[in-house]
Amino acid sequence: MTPFPRILSILLLSLILTACETSDFKAPVRQWDYNARAERTIPAEAPPKTLADIQREQLAMLESQQNELNAQSPDTQNNAQTILAPQPPARPVKVAILLPLSGKHESLGQSMLKAAQLALFDINAPGFELIPEDTQGTAEGARKATQKAIQNGAELILGPLFAESVRASAPIAAGRRINLIGFSTDWTLAGRNTFIMGFLPFDQIDRLASYVAAKNIGRIGVIAPDTPYGNAVNSAYSQAAARYGLQTSARALIPPRTANISPILKDFTQFDARQEGGPLENMQPFEAVLMPTGGQQAADIANLITHYDLPPRDVKRLGTGLFDDRNLASERNLNGAWFAAPMPDLRRSFEQKYIATFGESAPRLATLAYDATALAAVLSIRGIRENGKPAFDRNNISNPNGFAGIDGIFRFRPDGTAERGLAILEFNKGQIRTIDPAPNTFQ
Repeated sequence: MTPFPRILSILLLSLILTACETSDFKAPVRQWDYNARAERTIPAEAPPKTLADIQREQLAMLESQQNELNAQSPDTQNNAQTILAPQPPARPVKVAILLPLSGKHESLGQSMLKAAQLALFDINAPGFELIPEDTQGTAEGARKATQKAIQNGAELILGPLFAESVRASAPIAAGRRINLIGFSTDWTLAGRNTFIMGFLPFDQIDRLASYVAAKNIGRIGVIAPDTPYGNAVNSAYSQAAARYGLQTSARALIPPRTANISPILKDFTQFDARQEGGPLENMQPFEAVLMPTGGQQAADIANLITHYDLPPRDVKRLGTGLFDDRNLASERNLNGAWFAAPMPDLRRSFEQKYIATFGESAPRLATLAYDATALAAVLSIRGIRENGKPAFDRNNISNPNGFAGIDGIFRFRPDGTAERGLAILEFNKGQIRTIDPAPNTFQ
């Protein structure tokens, strides 16, 4: 049964998904009907499958195949195993992973490298060689790391992590016609040979707006930081609101480095007008508030909205993937908040395995390194099996059918940005729970 654990891992991380039309990230459109539960492979009333569930199903299927092979003649059995087993390449397949392995962000970089090594352990791709290179968390370090990776024979580059590092690495890789899958969230860097795998806000906003509209929440207030990220979310929300019939009843921007945001929130919540009586006295200015921010600023905004007499029981808090933070789940004035993000169930299984292997917790971004490495290994195996060389070209990386990983289904759009299948999550008394599962395909 030697080949079958390898095939199991490949199946788990190279799930072929039903193709559908891709979209431009500047004008995201709904790629699937999140409300059409009947089309899902998991019934609406069933809980989402965990990685362990999928593994058990795949293992049962493969064991059944093995039993069938055992009933055949030894020659036929050896033939079938040769076909199923991944074939080693004639030469090593070298893939570089560029991470801050020293310097200010050393801890994060080392953790992501461990996650990448865990992916290789799970997939066990014959002849696959992962080359770690240290960017030191700087643009200059990234340039040197990219040059060194190419000198060492890298055919694909994973990373770097930070936008300035990706910006420094991409032209060097492009000059050698090597594709690069960066971990940054700066979508403006995508294009040509550069793919951006970081968690982007566009699909999150579209998914959330669709769900909010389905729950008949029509009047939305938007308060965002006046930053490139905040402005991009604002723009994406405006497009989504038009698609789903949401009414924007209030907007406010928070300038960078604003020491006291209370006056902004006071005006945003129309507190004085509501206190003075008249038409607004017993009326909420909005039913929900979108706040594309995270960390302490998210907590501060939520607390001030409550302070100005709009507690969570009256006004739903809405967020982006920046809400995917266990620390925020315990904020009393964020209780009941909704946001779109990958389903936590598969990630939980990964985190448990990471702790068991390395004796420490995995940072949130570790799954990016795992999924990117798994993707590279799968493309290597598939390409060698079909064409005798790894499938690291743009067509294979941007396969519209997509792939399945720890963070759920994903694919790269023609512009190089990642599109993901997302769940709707909720803060519930200090916990993060799934209230609407992510889709299993892009159908």
